[in-house]
Amino acid sequence: MSKKRKPLPSEPIEAEIESLAHDGRGIARVEGKTVFVHGALVGERVRFRLTRRLRRHDEAVVTEVLEPSVQRVEPRCAHFGVCGGCALQHMEPAAQIENKQAILADVLQRIGGLAPARWLPPLAARDLGAHWGYRRKARLGVRWVPKKGRVLVGFRERGSSFIADVQRCEVLHPAVGEHLEALARLIEGLSIRERLPQIEVAQGDGPVVLVFRVLDPPSAADCDRLLSFAAQSGFHVYLQEGGVETVRPLPGQEIELSYRLPNQGLTLAFEPNDFTQVNLELNRQMIDQALALLDPQPNERLLDLFCGLGNFTLPLARRARELVGVEGDAGLVARAEANAVRNGIENVRFYTADLYAQASPRTGANSEPQTAHQAAAQTGAQAGPHPSPSLPLTATPWLDEPFDKALLDPPRSGALEVLDWLASSGVQRILYVSCYPATLARDAAKLVGELGFRLEAAGAMDMFPHTAHLEAMALFERR
Repeated sequence: MSKKRKPLPSEPIEAEIESLAHDGRGIARVEGKTVFVHGALVGERVRFRLTRRLRRHDEAVVTEVLEPSVQRVEPRCAHFGVCGGCALQHMEPAAQIENKQAILADVLQRIGGLAPARWLPPLAARDLGAHWGYRRKARLGVRWVPKKGRVLVGFRERGSSFIADVQRCEVLHPAVGEHLEALARLIEGLSIRERLPQIEVAQGDGPVVLVFRVLDPPSAADCDRLLSFAAQSGFHVYLQEGGVETVRPLPGQEIELSYRLPNQGLTLAFEPNDFTQVNLELNRQMIDQALALLDPQPNERLLDLFCGLGNFTLPLARRARELVGVEGDAGLVARAEANAVRNGIENVRFYTADLYAQASPRTGANSEPQTAHQAAAQTGAQAGPHPSPSLPLTATPWLDEPFDKALLDPPRSGALEVLDWLASSGVQRILYVSCYPATLARDAAKLVGELGFRLEAAGAMDMFPHTAHLEAMALFERR
């Protein structure tokens, strides 16, 4: 017979917050047990209500702040604490990035046993207003709620699968964040309102594309309604009926998305479902810092692994003798090649390869790089990427080539599989751009502990203000 769970206390508990967890929750100790408290900041004395009891820790939510931190500010969003899109709106923005820098230091030391020779100043928005309305890429949940008699559009509630009932979003670009109710009313009038689970938002420097994920084909009346909404709102409406290869614009809705890198004189085009950074200002700062740290010279050959559509590759190529970009998604490689042609960059080659397939660095191969002709064929009328099986590392000619410097920009899973080869390729400097500090710390430990590098510099980047999400950049030099 299972043991009956002890009921949660009805009375609030009072305690002091000792530190912050990596997800932005305050940490308190009550009778020797750790309690993670939503809505609390370091140094505060608060009253909180327990919401969940677990064996090793409890979870709670603040009900009253008795002694507020000097870092506490009034959240801008009326839905903060309910919507799960943000976790730190109650913390002053400068303190948010300082906290993220401290978390990066903790993760590097705790997982990797490392500290950089110098800390880079954290990258953050240059003015307070740029902390808001920065998100140009997002996936919004959609749900018809019969009990409410209406559709909800937005991020999910904190710790729940339900869509938060919000009227606007302060971190989405205003072109979208101020029109969530209009989107909800649009969907309420569709015959497939119960078969439309999400909207992908994509925006560069110009108009917004909305990709409606539909589980059933829309009727002719639905399409007319969507087109009318597009004409009135200025949005460009696409549909996705299956995988990303099914993304297509409604008639007359196709548009080229692009963003500028003014300091490098570049414009990069992308498709609505391509990976691009959500925060355009921070992306520009990040590229400037990457160029300064890698410092490519006119006589050097550089390698960009997980290169995507050329976000780092093309700015680096402007300063190097030659650059090779490698990416596992053939559609992104096509876009990267097309962007090189568009910007008149001829000293770059792109390859499609599975960077998570381990291989010897001296295998030899006969595969060919993606060509401009192939890129043009894959970036024509079709809206979505054109994925195809990427080559294993055993079939990639760049494995046998020497490089002076390298940039890594992997997904959350990190770049462990390529580190042995990278160390044997002759690179003297590696810049690692990370979206997940735990795998950065793991990979850093291998580079330093086994492969002969030192951690020269590291710093946090506030790509997602008001959230606990942490991105970082780390520079490694061969010892």
